[in-house]
Amino acid sequence: MALPSALRPPLRRLCPLSALLSSRPAGNKTDGQRKVKTAGEWCSLPGSSWEQRLADAVTPLWRLSYREQLQVKYESQKKILQTLTSCLEERGRDIQKPGGLCCPLQPVVPSPIINGYRNKSTFSVNQGPDGNPKTVGLYVGTGRARNIVCVKANHMENIPPKHKQVAQCYEEFIRGSPLDPCILFHQGGHWRELVVRTTSRGHTMAVVTFHPQALGQEALAAQKALLKEFFTCGPGAACALTSLYFQESTMTRCSHEQSPFQLLHGEPHIFEEVLGLKFRISPDAFFQVNTAGAEVLYQAVRELSQAGGDTVLLDICCGTGTIGLSLAHQVSKIIGIEVVEKAVEDARWNAAFNGISNAEFHAGKAEVTLPQLLSAWEDARPLIAVVNPSRAGLRERIYSSFSSLKQRILYKLYYRVVRAIRNCSAIRRLLYVSCKPEGEAMRNFLELCCPPDAGRKLVGEPFTPTLAIPFDMFPHTAHCELVLLFTR
Repeated sequence: MALPSALRPPLRRLCPLSALLSSRPAGNKTDGQRKVKTAGEWCSLPGSSWEQRLADAVTPLWRLSYREQLQVKYESQKKILQTLTSCLEERGRDIQKPGGLCCPLQPVVPSPIINGYRNKSTFSVNQGPDGNPKTVGLYVGTGRARNIVCVKANHMENIPPKHKQVAQCYEEFIRGSPLDPCILFHQGGHWRELVVRTTSRGHTMAVVTFHPQALGQEALAAQKALLKEFFTCGPGAACALTSLYFQESTMTRCSHEQSPFQLLHGEPHIFEEVLGLKFRISPDAFFQVNTAGAEVLYQAVRELSQAGGDTVLLDICCGTGTIGLSLAHQVSKIIGIEVVEKAVEDARWNAAFNGISNAEFHAGKAEVTLPQLLSAWEDARPLIAVVNPSRAGLRERIYSSFSSLKQRILYKLYYRVVRAIRNCSAIRRLLYVSCKPEGEAMRNFLELCCPPDAGRKLVGEPFTPTLAIPFDMFPHTAHCELVLLFTR
């Protein structure tokens, strides 16, 4: 199937990647860069500024023209499909098409916005290049190598000015606070990361994470009051925050259920519009990081689904319901599954606010909810599934590092999701949206498409990759969002 003409980028002749990279202007060779292991990835040599090193770490393609970035990403996605094709052949499925791939690969669909496209940014607090431990920015280095430096992100091309402004104000606030930053939990300190979310409607949400350590409720209340005063009456008022949240957390990451987000100022939610629908966003709800790119992506999913009026759409890892609700008008029913309870609340609100009555959303882990739902599926209507998981693929979200035992348990959990989809004969069409197809998602692809295996309880008819379309949701980075259409 070809991409709808409205979404198809202009055709261009794809030259070899090595020729493309070697054809860069000679002036670029003085920037202290060298090619490293994989195409399109660059690392800074000694002598680069901290700003350059951060840009190279977070947005490794920033030195290339946008056309060259798309070329690099196309070659990367091609390699991923070559890997999938080879792995399927090893498992006894020879589905290679002309060109050596298991399915046609469309050119990368460009992002409508190239700079400042992020609607969510997470800023850390740590020691800066000047040694100040109260620096708000992004990391260069790794914890394992013990060489982390926190560099201000004012120069980053993928972050919008509003996010940079809020981060700068937060840094000003914590530098004026007598409390230390919390860099390592066991060493004490309090001020931690900052999350900034914005929408095209001009809304801005800031979420400050704080380690309470041994502070009592009275001391905590005083800190929250000072933070609120700074962003409402002090220098931070220039940020014009729609919402200011505060979360007391003793873990690296935790949900609202584990440690509630406390609204200090403003509205409890911010709002975004996508394809004519209004969506409510909570502090920890998943929402595609590139709103303009998401509209293009969802339009393509809508057309690729070929959903008719009698179709039931299964939206797995649905977040706030954006994909499902954007297709609601052309299907009989939407069933969404999402692990984040607040996101499910948002999805239900979004459906009601937009006058959509044919959608239902279930809060729970997909590996538990989906098998229960599909095991007793007797509906005669056509069933189409859309899967849009996190980078981890179809598996439980775990925020800590794993032991080998945890890895095995984890595999069993997300394997149940794939098995439920594979063994439900009513699902004839599956759209898998992956922001990291070379990771755990690859295992999902193989289990969906491998020959039947009674020993692993993969008894359903295997899916076949039919079409792959990469979407550039993350300009300047090496990442792509890959939509894989599977049919059977």
